[in-house]
Amino acid sequence: MSLTEERTATAAPQKSAPSRVGLRAIGVVLPLLLLGVWQLLATAGVYSPAQLPPPAEVASAFGDLVARGELWHHIAISTQRVLIGFAAGAALGLALGGLVGLSRTANAALSPTVQAIRAVPSLAWVPLLLLWLGVGETPKIVLVAIGAFFPVYTTVSAALSHVDPHLTEVGRAYGRSGLPLVATILFPAATPAILSGLRLGLAQGWLFLVAAELIASSMGLGFLLIDSQNTGRTDVMLLAIVLLAALGKLTDTFLGFAETRLQTARR
Repeated sequence: MSLTEERTATAAPQKSAPSRVGLRAIGVVLPLLLLGVWQLLATAGVYSPAQLPPPAEVASAFGDLVARGELWHHIAISTQRVLIGFAAGAALGLALGGLVGLSRTANAALSPTVQAIRAVPSLAWVPLLLLWLGVGETPKIVLVAIGAFFPVYTTVSAALSHVDPHLTEVGRAYGRSGLPLVATILFPAATPAILSGLRLGLAQGWLFLVAAELIASSMGLGFLLIDSQNTGRTDVMLLAIVLLAALGKLTDTFLGFAETRLQTARR
């Protein structure tokens, strides 16, 4: 390699690094812009402080809840409910989605019913779960699991049903069939779509959390949201919404990092 080529190869990574930093910085622009619009609307008299408190009041509510030691309990219990419910719903979605995606008979038998149940709104499950499971943690986790199940099921079944048939033929040519064929050929081929489905399922789990915490809750961010509405604390209500968005993004980031690492390891 010549000296010029060595300099070019050395300079290439240095050129790409600022672009990655720049792209990450772009993602911060919109939240800052929304924060500025929020401050402008709150101070311009468009809304009263009871309708839209400024960001400083929400930050003050955050400090008060932290000082009283309440906020971390709300965050911890909500995160626990989402993670347990997501794990249960995703596991069932992977199993049933895999069955439907790999078997035409299972698809014909199960898919219409599952798709019909998918159309049931989250709040419609609340009275039934209260009736069947009582008012403990179980109905809350089950409702989050229901929310996580459907994106995973839909994505996995669609991904496996569209795997290239040539890959199946190659696997069978090497003597694989049944579970070994699924584990070594079909599921790895559908991995990118499956991982996307898991991220969608996790996001849906956070969406279902608020409905889940309507079920006789005394802790959690969903409870904090509903309680602040009943007490007229708009600052706490907005804080709960911001925290739900932040936690949803944080957990999605962790799952996205795992997805990137897994895809890198497969190359």
